Amino acid sequence: MLKTVFLVLLSLVIAIGGGAASVWLMLEEAPPIGAVRAGPWTAYPSMGTREADPYSRARFAREGGIPLGRSEGIVFTAMRDSAGQSLSRSCTYRIEGPMPVARLWTLYAAAPGGALLPPLHRRQTALHSWRILRAPDNGFAITVSPHPAPGNWLALTGTGELRLVLTLFDTPATNGAEAQGLSLPEIRRTGCDA
Repeated sequence: MLKTVFLVLLSLVIAIGGGAASVWLMLEEAPPIGAVRAGPWTAYPSMGTREADPYSRARFAREGGIPLGRSEGIVFTAMRDSAGQSLSRSCTYRIEGPMPVARLWTLYAAAPGGALLPPLHRRQTALHSWRILRAPDNGFAITVSPHPAPGNWLALTGTGELRLVLTLFDTPATNGAEAQGLSLPEIRRTGCDA
């Protein structure tokens, strides 16, 4: 009798513990399903749709995020530069290259967990397409750095790693097939503090 009770309790502990561990692993460690990559940028176009996997929905609900629907836009994030090195707040980067057609785009610097970096005095750690300085050929370059830079400067604060978040609003590139062939700006490291 005692042996049966022990085996039942052991089975329940293994089942509940294994189930809880697998859910934690999927919510914390596993990347979302359906990634689309364009250079160093990664997006999940199905995140705000009915096709999103349940673990991605749970992760967004737990974090308090609100994913964009297909008709609203698409969010790209970069944790590495175009050479494959992790982005660091102590380094200076130059973002340059073609930007997909969109009614509005925003670019901001965030901590690895997704929280917006604090402003540098009165300088915000975000830019958007309506307030960007452009060259005569309509191109632009953005300097991402903890040090002031002329032109388009995205200020970095603090230390450690960072992620860059590029959001395209009202763009035709909102589904996976169109997002797959996008050409997004490169992220080149130009220097680091010693």
